[in-house]
Amino acid sequence: MKIADIKIPGNILLAPMSNVTNLPFRLMCKKYGASLTYSEMISADAVIYENEKSINRGMSCEEERPLGIQIFGNSAENMTEAALKIEEIYQPEIIDINFGCPARLLTKDGCGSALLRSPDLIHEIVTGLVDNLSTAVTAKIRILEDMEKTLEIAHLIEDAGADALTVHGRTRQQQYSGKADHSYVKSIKQELGIPVIANGDIIDETSAQQVLDYTECDGIMIGRAAMGNPFLFRRISHYLETGDMLEYNECSQRIADLREYFGLLDEYDLMHTVNIKAQAQWFTRGMRNGRHIRRSIASSKTIAEIIQSLDEMCKHAD
Repeated sequence: MKIADIKIPGNILLAPMSNVTNLPFRLMCKKYGASLTYSEMISADAVIYENEKSINRGMSCEEERPLGIQIFGNSAENMTEAALKIEEIYQPEIIDINFGCPARLLTKDGCGSALLRSPDLIHEIVTGLVDNLSTAVTAKIRILEDMEKTLEIAHLIEDAGADALTVHGRTRQQQYSGKADHSYVKSIKQELGIPVIANGDIIDETSAQQVLDYTECDGIMIGRAAMGNPFLFRRISHYLETGDMLEYNECSQRIADLREYFGLLDEYDLMHTVNIKAQAQWFTRGMRNGRHIRRSIASSKTIAEIIQSLDEMCKHAD
């Protein structure tokens, strides 16, 4: 897949997710086959006011390239100013605009998916970035309940100069409930000339293949299914290449990944930025003996205790 003049080595992307897609997690997804990773979303206003915590969400390294950094806001002027600062600090390959997040924390201020009600402002925001950046500009949207209005937004984003568009097949009102309707993504792909990426309900090997086949999109973006499960990218990559399910020991793989993740957090001095026990819960989600695992994590006082207790459970499971 190619976005602007950037060659993406594959078509499986990691979605930007708040409090999830920090540098260590992105590096693990990259290792396992993510073709392109996106940072946590960064507030344009926070960048302008030089909020160090927000700006640091764009932290990267050479092994991760190509990198996308996502920003959100409600002012074309501020979005452009923030994007220029991010471009100067991190030189990402892509800057993505968030027009899709349904969280009230964003929508109450007219950001994220709230902007889908203001197509003229969307056009102004995209145009502002495209005209002022040397970095490729992409956007991520949710669908509207009306197909024609959704297509209008998609065309508007392309006409403003965006280099690619990601479409989550749920409405803002759905939040993350119900099912993603990929018929919208399919129609958008048929009408646009820029790369279109499908997002929503891509949770495993077969759903990835089905969405690619049905929508004929250029790529897929994986979000919540990857939380605590970076190895999902290896599984899906293997399946798309061979048609076979990858055989692996889930318990030992999850524990190994959690250990590596904690090691990377320590290496990049980011341990203080995450909720350790919540992260451990994500990495062990869906495993057998889930109740015992959650209790063990909750009662652990150190990272070493968490890993040791999980190792013991894996031994018993084997």
